[in-house]
Amino acid sequence: MGSTLHHQWKGVAFGVLVGLAWTVARVSVPALVGGAINQAIEPGDKSALVRWTVAIAAAAAMAGLFTGLRRYWAFKVSRRTETELRDRFFAHLQRLPFAYHDQVQTGDLMSRANTDLQQIQFFVVMIPLTISNFVTVVAVTVILFTIDPWLTVLALGSLPFVNVLAKRFSTRLHPQVMTIQQESAQLASVVEETVSGVRVVKGFGSQRVQASRLRAEADDVYNASMAAARVRARYLPALELLPNIGLILVLFYGGHQVIDGSLSLGALVAFNVYIALLIWPLRMLGQIVAGGQRAIASAQRVQAVLATDPTIVDRPGALPLPDVRPPGAVRFDNVRFGYQAGRNVPVLDGLDLTIAPGESVALVGATGTGKSTIARLLPRFYDVDGGAVLLDGVDVRDLSLRELRRGIGLVFEETFLFSDTIANNIAFADLDADDEDIHRAARLAGAHEFIEQLPEGYRTEIGERGFSLSGGQRQRIAIARAILADPRVLILDDATSAVDPTKEHEIRDALGEVMRDRTTIVIAHRPAAIALADRVVLLDGGRIVAEGTHATLLATNDAYREVLAAAERHDHETEAVADVG
Repeated sequence: MGSTLHHQWKGVAFGVLVGLAWTVARVSVPALVGGAINQAIEPGDKSALVRWTVAIAAAAAMAGLFTGLRRYWAFKVSRRTETELRDRFFAHLQRLPFAYHDQVQTGDLMSRANTDLQQIQFFVVMIPLTISNFVTVVAVTVILFTIDPWLTVLALGSLPFVNVLAKRFSTRLHPQVMTIQQESAQLASVVEETVSGVRVVKGFGSQRVQASRLRAEADDVYNASMAAARVRARYLPALELLPNIGLILVLFYGGHQVIDGSLSLGALVAFNVYIALLIWPLRMLGQIVAGGQRAIASAQRVQAVLATDPTIVDRPGALPLPDVRPPGAVRFDNVRFGYQAGRNVPVLDGLDLTIAPGESVALVGATGTGKSTIARLLPRFYDVDGGAVLLDGVDVRDLSLRELRRGIGLVFEETFLFSDTIANNIAFADLDADDEDIHRAARLAGAHEFIEQLPEGYRTEIGERGFSLSGGQRQRIAIARAILADPRVLILDDATSAVDPTKEHEIRDALGEVMRDRTTIVIAHRPAAIALADRVVLLDGGRIVAEGTHATLLATNDAYREVLAAAERHDHETEAVADVG
């Protein structure tokens, strides 16, 4: 994050220079006022009064001009910093491995990408403003000593106490602010989960449960905020009062000096105006400390993400996909893998699987046997703990990630579509695809007819996650998206799960067309989808326990029949629940 701030040093430096010009203009006004009183008003020289008035007006105008420029430039630099940090944060999030996203809540990341970055932006805004305020304090202090040292001691005698209070304020406030940031992130997580899963919440009538969770998190935010407010309430009044005590002493002691004739009226007026110039920067000290502490807490939270190294990255000298004909040979060589390092029971344990180019293989097994894990290891969503995964004879860890993933098309069990047109969703992997390619992919996926019947056809906006479409329609668009990418290997991870079994035949032919002469891994539990594959592999305990055609295994393998029967019972139970709903 420091590198981002370093890139903006020129802008910050210019803002500081503008702030210094503002300081010069502001500091000159009280001196001019004092001169006008002593050299024009008291002698009764009207022509001199005009000249002094013009000078004061010019200085005030310059101060106003530089005030606007100072704030504009400060916000320009801070917004640019925020934008660069947000771009960097977003790009880094996309580089982080699936294992990281498995552990960190989406709402927490959203809070860091939004609220925390705004706090950092506030801090950057305050850099030139704070420096110019500091220079103003120093310049005014020097001028005050030249006017009257003893009067200055009375005026600024409270500053050491202000510094002590500010330090204590900062120390007390930092942990409270960090707690607010953490609790706000948890609150955002509840909101994000509730909105994303609103259909589940409503489906189970659990609105009260989520409302209770939100209320608990909101109470935590309130309690943390009130704890910080109590700290502010103890320290901010004192930080504002102490500078005003100096002003009272100056009026009392300086007034006696003017009466005694040891100090001119113009000098006293100028002195008081200078004191007034000090009050605002000193009064801002509390806000600067509070804002700085919040920015530090936010910076720590953002840096914690940026400091997380991506573990799935290109190796030095990463290779492109080899130019072989036919492409799509896949091999799992004695693969061992577990999602949590150090666990004694891996998901895959010594898996050996070879898939020839153009062959389609169905992976079948009970829940937790590693079917989807195989699909995640091939595109390197995770790296194996042992053994190797090879695509066209090359270890996937040696291939360029971009090349590897563009060579593999995925249709997940849970279809995710973007809030965009149907055409753009299909062309997600290739935004330069023309309408002919998009329509061809949709036809192969069996989606063209229903898309044409929509009000705006392929230009229809489908809304968040595509929930305006049926499950089967979303699945077909996802299949079309994978087809358009023209992958060497197509992975269908329970791609027909969202389709009503009575309508599954509608896309079976489309899937068969897509799979022809293309290496395909089918993860399925329904016989109709399994039968599309050339070969069926039965998994248990992270290894292959049987393989053959669907018909052969159905006739000869009891374990295979039991897996299919369990899946069928699950489908019937799901349909029964849906019918009751």
